Amino acid sequence: MIELNYRDSRPIYEQIEDGFKKLIIGNVLKKDEKLPSVRLLATKLSINPNTIQRAYNELESKGYLYSVPGKGSFVNGITKVDEEKIKELIDEILEKIKELKYLGMTDKEIVKILTEEMG
Repeated sequence: MIELNYRDSRPIYEQIEDGFKKLIIGNVLKKDEKLPSVRLLATKLSINPNTIQRAYNELESKGYLYSVPGKGSFVNGITKVDEEKIKELIDEILEKIKELKYLGMTDKEIVKILTEEMG
């Protein structure tokens, strides 16, 4: 499910957060699906439960999860459009496009890749 890379410069909780984001965005984890408990995941990954809890808290604050006291954490459905997050992601995409152009890719090649990826 989630794999950690100890050579990665990012903190472990960020790697866990990113891993769950990818699973949620990729629709591997569905709306209202229960996530593993903090203790279970900490045992499985051999890390401190506080690290898992921090990742879950971050995901909840960003709207990816919701928690039910005594029940656990669950995947949240999209409830509203987060205009700020959309702008942030568009800015990241534009930066990556500039970098690809700098590395020699043409507009046509970039558009082809984006078109193929969007199906």
